[in-house]
Amino acid sequence: MNSIRSLTVCAATIAIAVSAPAAAQNYNLDPTYGTVELNAGFSDDPRLVELSSGGSIDASSIASDCRGYIANAPDVRVVYASGSLPLMFSVASEADTTLVVNAPDGRWYCDDDGASGLNPSVRFNQPLSGRYEIWVGTYGSASLQSAVLGISELYDDISNRSTSSNSGGRPDFSLDPNYGTATLRSGFTPDPHRIRLQSGGSIDASVLGGSCRGYVSPAPDYRVQYESGRLPLNISVQSSSDTTLVINGPDGEWYCDDDGGDGLNPSIRFDTPRSGQYDIWVGTYGSAQLESAILDVSELYSN
Repeated sequence: MNSIRSLTVCAATIAIAVSAPAAAQNYNLDPTYGTVELNAGFSDDPRLVELSSGGSIDASSIASDCRGYIANAPDVRVVYASGSLPLMFSVASEADTTLVVNAPDGRWYCDDDGASGLNPSVRFNQPLSGRYEIWVGTYGSASLQSAVLGISELYDDISNRSTSSNSGGRPDFSLDPNYGTATLRSGFTPDPHRIRLQSGGSIDASVLGGSCRGYVSPAPDYRVQYESGRLPLNISVQSSSDTTLVINGPDGEWYCDDDGGDGLNPSIRFDTPRSGQYDIWVGTYGSAQLESAILDVSELYSN
């Protein structure tokens, strides 16, 4: 993710977390711009809410790390059923905005410029199920400013992300992977190295040309730093859905497959793999919908 100015990092969350109670904010008031109910894997990601930032209350009344002027009532309430994906809130605005979030754990999470430019972003790596009360503030002024709040499991910064699956975006291997990184040396155990994830995303992989298919996330789903030996390297997917594979290899080339494995599962084999970085995307064929999948990295097996 883009750098977030984090003074406190807990195991589940990247944000500024504050346990002090708010003196003025009442998270039980009806939210000004409505309630959004979402289950993990929701479609139309990011979910966008147009609103006006700002209000009469200095957010530093919550804690010294919170910034901006906010309203008394929440701007938006998100009722969320969590899964395996992170949950991210970010703002896009021409004004200097801030974020204040009261999470299901009762704690307050604040950010000022954690996204690009003067936009804020708060990320929960292991989000809890429950209510998220969200305020969008205006930095340095109580004036109301036009803004868009983004709620996403894929994007931590809606100000520089396309929100349309047909918008011409491309997968970006410079971004942090959604499900982590592994360092593997030839002969690794256990084999296969297995990762549970969700396929899909907002970008049509056909923009890469060739045999690339499916809808994928802007960021890689997984990254493998691999030290090769004399064995081949197999990267494959298991899923009850129709999935695809997109890999950017150490040589900088794109490798794609649709149904090279069993059934509708994709599989890519490197007979003489190079050492280096393999960025891996698991796509959903014909739809941007997120689907449960298992990614296998193996020198012995392919699905």
